[in-house]
Amino acid sequence: MTSTHIVAGCLLDTARRLLVVKPTHQSLFTLPGGAPSAQHGETPLATLSRCCKPYLGQGLEDEKCIMLGRFRSQEGDTQTDADVFVIEDFEGDATPGGEIETLHWMALDDDTLSLSPLLGDDVLPALRKRFG
Repeated sequence: MTSTHIVAGCLLDTARRLLVVKPTHQSLFTLPGGAPSAQHGETPLATLSRCCKPYLGQGLEDEKCIMLGRFRSQEGDTQTDADVFVIEDFEGDATPGGEIETLHWMALDDDTLSLSPLLGDDVLPALRKRFG
């Protein structure tokens, strides 16, 4: 089994919609984020800011990022541990860029999108519990 560690962000706009992304050549929506750069010894928040910048056009401010939790998900032979942060009242433009093909702002009660197991099974229920 392969194991990986990522950092992901739950960017919520003022209407409490969640930004979800669909990477190129993937069929499921997931959260913005990525893997820490081991060679640079990145902090989780530095990783999140770096990974989001290509399609947000800006980095994220550390003080606005609140830890939601660490979640574990399994897809096939890959186990993923994710440090997930919430960024509330995000104001900014998001456009596809880098490895991201599609962006979508989804309501927390939206059940119509095809979501990654990490997002659909773990993170979204935690967000619904926290934000109602």
